[in-house]
Amino acid sequence: MLNYSFNLPKYRLILNLKVIKRRKVNVREFPFIPKMKHLRRFRGGNIVSRFFRHIFEHSKINKILGGNLAFALITGSLFTSNTALGSSLEEELYVTSSEPLVTKSGIQYPVETIRITQGYHFFHPGVDLDGITGDVIRPVMTGIVENITYSRIGYGNSVIVNHGNGIISRYAHLSTIKVKEGQEVDLYTQIGEMGSSGRAFGDHLHFEIIENGVPINPTSILK
Repeated sequence: MLNYSFNLPKYRLILNLKVIKRRKVNVREFPFIPKMKHLRRFRGGNIVSRFFRHIFEHSKINKILGGNLAFALITGSLFTSNTALGSSLEEELYVTSSEPLVTKSGIQYPVETIRITQGYHFFHPGVDLDGITGDVIRPVMTGIVENITYSRIGYGNSVIVNHGNGIISRYAHLSTIKVKEGQEVDLYTQIGEMGSSGRAFGDHLHFEIIENGVPINPTSILK
């Protein structure tokens, strides 16, 4: 212990200084700081490469890094497995849903056998479909029966179906009518049967499509 005393004008300053021996640093506690004799045992390479070889080959460092690397590898494998599993499930989902989607056609000919005996022109605002009395007549599209007429002239026994959006269809010269006004019809509903009522020469169906009050060629929208 060293004591120092200083006399000042108004005060007296006393300093007590304690001198202790400095603790020696043990290099072994810091494996990252190798001794030169440790670096000399590595053959080849400069001093920098030898330094890093010492760090990565040190037993304590290997224990620390080894545990962390093992944890990182296990964690990475789990995430990789989950990702791979999700990808396989997603791929399997696409495979199982790759079957073709079958949809029903929204329009059809009113007869099963299609034989057009007279086409659409200025004096004939529709098409004549050949057949025999009793052939089933179905609507070209879904809709509501708007009008039914029974007559010995003109269209004879006929049905008009309203399909919406300004489109209606007419089925004329029927022998029998099997629907009533206001009835909803679909592609499977039987409107009536083919005949030769009204002004007709032989059994056939006179079929018209009218859009916003104007007749159009039915074959322009039918396959």
